Amino acid sequence: MTEGTTSAAAEGADTLTRLEQEGEIAADYLEGLLDIADLDGDIDMDVEADRASVSIISDTGGRDLQKLVGRDGEVLEALQELTRLAVHRETGDRSRLMLDISGFRAKKRGELSELGAEAAAEVKSTGEPVKLKPMTPFERKVVHDAVKAAGLRSESEGEEPQRFVVVLPA
Repeated sequence: MTEGTTSAAAEGADTLTRLEQEGEIAADYLEGLLDIADLDGDIDMDVEADRASVSIISDTGGRDLQKLVGRDGEVLEALQELTRLAVHRETGDRSRLMLDISGFRAKKRGELSELGAEAAAEVKSTGEPVKLKPMTPFERKVVHDAVKAAGLRSESEGEEPQRFVVVLPA
């Protein structure tokens, strides 16, 4: 191995260790939150796409956990930010941690990927840009990825909370 390869491998291992630590801090924080709220849920930690990923799942159907998702994921977004702040308080570093509850984000990711693919197909057939409805940063990222996978490009326009994706011809 060359010095550059060794250093890159060490940096990758350091990043993985840091992300695993973020996941553990987040899991501890969320376990405390579940205890306070008297809700049952299992916590699953992973590292996906260079960010810590924590999921709260229920083996009893998760009706109670839906309260933590809220309407259109609004409570989930707030909990994710609080969890990121808890990680930041412990590590001193900004976290890009992703939180999912009862598979809400996973389901949403599938729907948004399909929306991005459909918009890309429309742009390919008409040659005209397509503007989508306002979305959260998470939602826009998923759509941008789907459009890129379809071989087109996209941009975000507007100001929060009315920021939206425009799918453009190649």
